[in-house]
Amino acid sequence: MRNHVDDKNPYAELGITPIINAIGSVTMLGGSTPIREVKEAMDNADNFYVPLMELEEKAGERIASMIGVPSAYITSGAGSALTLAAAAVMAGENDDFIERLPNTTGMPNKILIQKTQRYWYDRCLEASGATLVEFGDENGTTESDLINAIDEKTAAVHFYMVEHEKDPKALSLEKTIEIAHSKNVPVLVDAAGQIYPLELFGKYVKMGADFQCIAAKYLGATQSTGLALGTEEMIRKISKQSFVGYEGRRIRGIGRPHKVDRQEMLGVVAAVNHWFMTNHEDRLASIESRSLKIKNILQETEELSVTLIDNIYGHQPYGVRLNLSGNQNTLELEEIVDLLKEGDPPIWTRVKEGENHIDLHIFGLREGEEIIVANRINKLFEKK
Repeated sequence: MRNHVDDKNPYAELGITPIINAIGSVTMLGGSTPIREVKEAMDNADNFYVPLMELEEKAGERIASMIGVPSAYITSGAGSALTLAAAAVMAGENDDFIERLPNTTGMPNKILIQKTQRYWYDRCLEASGATLVEFGDENGTTESDLINAIDEKTAAVHFYMVEHEKDPKALSLEKTIEIAHSKNVPVLVDAAGQIYPLELFGKYVKMGADFQCIAAKYLGATQSTGLALGTEEMIRKISKQSFVGYEGRRIRGIGRPHKVDRQEMLGVVAAVNHWFMTNHEDRLASIESRSLKIKNILQETEELSVTLIDNIYGHQPYGVRLNLSGNQNTLELEEIVDLLKEGDPPIWTRVKEGENHIDLHIFGLREGEEIIVANRINKLFEKK
């Protein structure tokens, strides 16, 4: 087991103390630890220069073939894919429009989104100049709501997909695609973490959506990479908005800051390949076992109610949920979060907005750190 304290700290000269990440795959803590295959691919890429327009095309073809979708494009994250997709549905392949964004004069600029599906990252769609227009209400969405919302300024309909947390009030993706396509409106799906079971990987494009995004960090690639999957037409339009379109075609689209280098592109190809070659039964068994170690240490703590999260969908399976038991607790959840962060080494956890529990995940924990986390939490409740 690698010891967190004994490891050489590469951040020491900057005065930064490494933390133990019990939250999981979160952007603010680094997002991912690239797997060996990705690091090797990126190191090998360093040795040569190649035309990035060609590499984007060939890498996308390889990835699309592995996933079984018409086309794919490597982006600088799932959020980047959303921004480029929004640009693509507004400007299309019109170079004048591409250079005009985020000014959307003369082009359709409304992206429809169900009111109950508003979420933190829908802001990425607006970055290209799109206007988000809600349909439905807090009680749910009907087919008529979508039909009546579509007009001549509608550029796309957006759908937020989390398989294991589907909104029962939302209009289904199937119906969304059916209605939108009947009016020649494309459908964009944010499915950033929908990579397991494997049939979810690319599922929504296969269902008929024009686009879906994936966060490549969940596959073991770098945090700074993502995937746009879609129809050949949609991915072609995205490529024209991108940084290689800006430099290679000399058309000044909004995608210039969304740069992906050759090392990252080969890293994503390696990550996707590794994901499909992985023995996922073994992967899940290991994560479940490590989660149970936390649960077993904490389940005797009277002040806590400890349960195993048994979800296997998406990028972050299993984990442990901590609730206060109500047995004359001396600590509130936020106090637990603060005390863990103040310890040595700092342990980061969180209480999500609107929730009343702490979820501990294995994704960001190195081997053995789950024991450190559990023991530290247990120690907070030791009777003095």
